[in-house]
Amino acid sequence: MFSVMKRWLPIAIPALLALWIAGSLLPPKQKPDQFASELFGRLPVLANGRIQPIDSLARNSLLQLREKQTANTAPWKGNPKMLAATDWIMEVMMKPETADALPVFRIDNPDLKGLLGLPMDADKDKKTDGKHYSWAQIRGKLEALQDESMRAGKVDSSKRTPYDQAVVRLSGGVGLYMRLQNALQPQNARDWPAELNAYLNGIPAGVDAARAQKAGKEYNKEAFDGLMRDLERFDAMSQLEPPMLVPPADPEASRDGWQNTGAALMDAARGAPVSFAVAAYARMSAAYRAGNVGQFNEAVSDYRNAMAGQLLAESSKAANEQFFNRFEPFYKAMFPYIAAFLFVLIFWMAPATCEWARRTAVNLVLLGLLVHTAGLVFRMVLQGRPPVTNLYSSAIFIGFGAVILGLVLESIWKNGIGLVISSALGFVSLIIAHHLSLDGDTMEMMRAVLDTNFWLATHVVVVTLGYASTFVAGFLAVLYVLLGTFTNRLHQPMTATAAAAASLHAPEISGPAAGVVPAAKSSGLELGKSLTKMVYGVICFATLFSFVGTVLGGIWADQSWGRFWGWDPKENGALIIVLWNALILHARWGGLVRDRGLMCMAIFGNIVTAWSWFGVNMLGIGLHSYGFTAAAFVWLLGFALSQVLLICVGLFALKKTAPQAV
Repeated sequence: MFSVMKRWLPIAIPALLALWIAGSLLPPKQKPDQFASELFGRLPVLANGRIQPIDSLARNSLLQLREKQTANTAPWKGNPKMLAATDWIMEVMMKPETADALPVFRIDNPDLKGLLGLPMDADKDKKTDGKHYSWAQIRGKLEALQDESMRAGKVDSSKRTPYDQAVVRLSGGVGLYMRLQNALQPQNARDWPAELNAYLNGIPAGVDAARAQKAGKEYNKEAFDGLMRDLERFDAMSQLEPPMLVPPADPEASRDGWQNTGAALMDAARGAPVSFAVAAYARMSAAYRAGNVGQFNEAVSDYRNAMAGQLLAESSKAANEQFFNRFEPFYKAMFPYIAAFLFVLIFWMAPATCEWARRTAVNLVLLGLLVHTAGLVFRMVLQGRPPVTNLYSSAIFIGFGAVILGLVLESIWKNGIGLVISSALGFVSLIIAHHLSLDGDTMEMMRAVLDTNFWLATHVVVVTLGYASTFVAGFLAVLYVLLGTFTNRLHQPMTATAAAAASLHAPEISGPAAGVVPAAKSSGLELGKSLTKMVYGVICFATLFSFVGTVLGGIWADQSWGRFWGWDPKENGALIIVLWNALILHARWGGLVRDRGLMCMAIFGNIVTAWSWFGVNMLGIGLHSYGFTAAAFVWLLGFALSQVLLICVGLFALKKTAPQAV
């Protein structure tokens, strides 16, 4: 019975996981008595410099406010109701008095809680879990927050205290929330369609009164005051720079003329026609506030059909991006990777009888890579860009490259090492990408100097592959040190499966050793020797790609800034990777280091690469500076210290192996 199971488990387990992943491709069923939030989330808007669906705007906003893509309506309860991002933004835009009571602002700093007079701990009566607070709870202290934000903003980002950082972060969240409140209608509107009609009908009389008042003639004060009052509201809306919901009046002439609602209504007072979008959103708001599901769904459908007729490309892009958001490929890919890692551990516990676990892990990694690749390609199509455009996408691509390199190693050695690298680095890189996404939109508009697909597809991709391969070598070396310290596996022969594969590549042995030493054994079938060969080969690959990528970056810099090399921190970081990999190879070729020395140098390559990838971006200087981020710096420092500790362990003769020179 178990033999039959072992035959089918490598297929059945990945297949079940694949079915679960495929289930997310199906759109959610819309019940007749439910608001069409899925359809509303598909509507295109202009935000962060690009066309995106309201669904993306909602998800990215919640990530910035509470570090999750859903809203918890009552986190102080054991079983609270979760609100989808689009449902939450509908409340914010159309029913703000309800949204204001939802605890979507995450605040952890106790000093900031004290400034705002918030409960420090969970309190059911005050409707808080001690971490999340509502707009209604912080609204009364906005003036104090603004004063502190202005003070903290003047402090250099690298010198801000945790309190200063919390103040700046919350201030940004408050600004975002106010922009969303005023995206569709003024935040204090109660019957927006009626208020809108009154404004539009009163424009002629109000304009006449304004002209008469300016000319010093008798004028209609009521009409004048009404117009000025409305224009003041709309000007306040436009000054907040909310997302632009109003499409261009003439898409054929210009597809870039999107406006926010406040600016569009102010133009109406100057004689410009009012966009159909303003009336359509007002109709949605009225139906939503009245709880009329049928009228709301009809209004959303009518507006989407009108948009598709005028801006088909934008509507299609928004629909595709919403599908991508629902698919969540980089989140889904984590599960096959972590499952593969667990099955490799099972294989290592009993390699002679658990080959089925290794084959299961291979199929799981392939499934994870398939989902990972699908997300990468889908993202490229949505952006119309090569795979790496910012730090977030670099983490996605580094993980992608590491998974492929691990599978290549596994196809040669078949000992589980490559699978551990693929699954661990694939999973960790996606975790890093998730935390990088908390800053907001991951598909933001490109900086002008980076706006060239050719160099993004050459320099950036090649140098990122250099990063990935250097990390692979470093983590192979980490595995060598850990296995040598806590197990006796390094000095053991490889499994029969791995030995058979290796014998295919082993040279024939002639002379006195012929017939005494098996050819497979001479090729280094001990696990430690296998790891040494893997690290050496990967470092050769990393040296080539990091060097070529750095040279291509210099050519790009020459075309963009007029100089090939300027000792910019990012340029120096890339050069250090090249030099360090070259130093490893020269030390190995010259006999300065043996196996353990090679591994220690490869582990230090993790520090060098992490510094080039993240560290130089945090210096606050140079053309590649993205600003100091204290949280990221702490993690970077912790990672570097962990690698130094591993190097120290590796410098001592590993107890579970035969002593050898460094």
